[in-house]
Amino acid sequence: MAVTAAEPASITVVCVALIDGDGRVLLAERPAGKTMAGLWEFPGGKLRAGETPEAALVRELREELGIDVAEACLSPLTFVSHRYPALHVVLLLYVCRRWKGLVTAREGQKLTWVRPQRFDQYPMPPADKGLVAALRELL
Repeated sequence: MAVTAAEPASITVVCVALIDGDGRVLLAERPAGKTMAGLWEFPGGKLRAGETPEAALVRELREELGIDVAEACLSPLTFVSHRYPALHVVLLLYVCRRWKGLVTAREGQKLTWVRPQRFDQYPMPPADKGLVAALRELL
């Protein structure tokens, strides 16, 4: 009888490439005290039970950045499936070019607007890195 290692927990995370009028994309730095602190990522968060990816993004963007986004303004672009040592993550990337309100760091994170060709200058979690090629191709 073969012994297998326990499978890591699995979560689905939604994130968004907010694109401004100059074609720059918003990145957020993970704050101190969080896993992978200091790495840059696309804003978003975990899906809650019974929540659609679009509803989760609307909620997360309001909580994290203080902006209002209509679900109709969220376009799915790509996804990545990444296994960390203790966690398997499915990361869904959406694109958004329209929102209401001023983007504001509401959870202690640093924010920056970055041109896609400069993403390499910002260290990212491995799962987020897997999204960059599709985003560069789009922009």
